[in-house]
Amino acid sequence: MKTAMTDAMIRKQAREVLKMEAEALEATARGLDAGFVAAARAIAAAKGRVVVVGLGKSGHVGRKIAATLASTGTPAFFVHAAEAFHGDLGMLARGDIALMLSFSGNSGDVNKLPPFLSRRKLTVISMTGNAASPLARLSDIHIAIRVEKEACPYNLAPTSSTTAMLAAGDALAICLMRMKGFKKEDFAVFHPGGALGRLLTCSVRDIMHGGADNPIVRENASVRDALFVMTERKSGAVSVAGPRGELRGFFTDGDLRRGLQKDASILSRSIGEVMTRRPTSIRDNLPAVEAARVFYRRKFANAPVVDAKGRVVGILDEKNMMEFVAMVEKA
Repeated sequence: MKTAMTDAMIRKQAREVLKMEAEALEATARGLDAGFVAAARAIAAAKGRVVVVGLGKSGHVGRKIAATLASTGTPAFFVHAAEAFHGDLGMLARGDIALMLSFSGNSGDVNKLPPFLSRRKLTVISMTGNAASPLARLSDIHIAIRVEKEACPYNLAPTSSTTAMLAAGDALAICLMRMKGFKKEDFAVFHPGGALGRLLTCSVRDIMHGGADNPIVRENASVRDALFVMTERKSGAVSVAGPRGELRGFFTDGDLRRGLQKDASILSRSIGEVMTRRPTSIRDNLPAVEAARVFYRRKFANAPVVDAKGRVVGILDEKNMMEFVAMVEKA
């Protein structure tokens, strides 16, 4: 029979569910013990893959945990507990680790597997809400999930338990990332098609002003000529290049302002007289993420970009960096 609910009643019910699931997460966090640590160390040391096994709602959670592990540097895949007995056991190899999920720890198809896995020399890790359950007892390592009550009003539908199990899987994946020294650049390798992956694989040449937009003059040009080039290219600086295109110096609008305070005739002088010699430059193949670190650490507003032979090929400015960082954060 349907129950009529006002908007206020719906919001109240939703808040209760979220609060109960949050409490389950807090309880699981407080209850993390040596089993979780042992599981993380066993997986980090394993020569094989993590085979996540589950059934029903735990199976859905298991697929997500396997995907998270795989995308963060820990090879993993999911096996449905029922399908394991119909050929999928052949996907497992010596050196693998089985991560078995069942909140009750009393799921028939799941509980049948540990003896087979042990005979094949696989380490068995279970994740359950009952340390005294058959599955926990059959495992080499047990990860405890602490949930007093499901968010379901009848305490039947897996809700708080699946949330806690999923979060524990995330916690395991992130711990393994840290233990393996997995970096942003590694993340990009596993996500080449995603927005973040594309951004993290960007190099300086992908975001710099190059070609016709690169403000560059020769050493014998006047400061007035250099200012014209800066204005035309809408740049706050200009690179000074030698006859082979090699970087000889750098001149910024800040240099111009400071120079005018000392010498009103600076516009007629050659750029070679007033430029900054041996300026700090950035390589065109440097990852854009690393260039952003250099930019903000050195408090640059502009920087010349050079290739492997030291030739000026572009310029980076603060706007480039701000746009790039904004894209990374958005992704």
